[in-house]
Amino acid sequence: MASIFEKQELIPAVVQDYYTGRVLMLAYVNRESYDYMLENKETCFWSRSRGELWHKGETSGNIQKIISMSFDCDGDTLLLQVEQTGSGACHTGSYSCFGEEQGGFYILDEVFELIEDRKASPAANSYTNYLLNEGLDKICKKIGEESAETIIAAKNGSKPELLGEISDLAYHLLVLMAAQEVSPRDIIAELTARHGVEGNLKSRSAPEEHEY
Repeated sequence: MASIFEKQELIPAVVQDYYTGRVLMLAYVNRESYDYMLENKETCFWSRSRGELWHKGETSGNIQKIISMSFDCDGDTLLLQVEQTGSGACHTGSYSCFGEEQGGFYILDEVFELIEDRKASPAANSYTNYLLNEGLDKICKKIGEESAETIIAAKNGSKPELLGEISDLAYHLLVLMAAQEVSPRDIIAELTARHGVEGNLKSRSAPEEHEY
């Protein structure tokens, strides 16, 4: 892509969380920073204010590991899909430079992070800590109870009731995940790997659960 930088010294780069799809930040890339990213698989930009290369996370520790790089159809904008590490992409400490979204599946990450925080730093009168302290059997029992209540709510035909029970079930599943060292990103990666796998009802009486 050398010809791109012959036409223009800097090109905008949109940085997107590979797992959630959230746009994290916008920065600028020159030929030197582009070559750095190709070699090191971590984001690196050109700082227009400082007039120097800027390896994202070099001082903060919030490194962005590159999953994929692609240019748009005109070849003048770069899309970087990354695994964001640390607290976030923004210098303010926020996960995204575009503020906190109201809604979206990112809330699962936030709830999971809170559970992980409770795990590392227990709080008084915390229900999460109660579950974690009671152990796996208690957590699994609660998931069983919430699953049954979700089924009952579905059969009752009440959407508000169903939403409440599904939310309770989701929370307890996140507690189980934290207890078992499984993250939401692990689940997303697994679902991504399964995506497009099709069952074949002709070859057996029932499809496998992971074959959509």
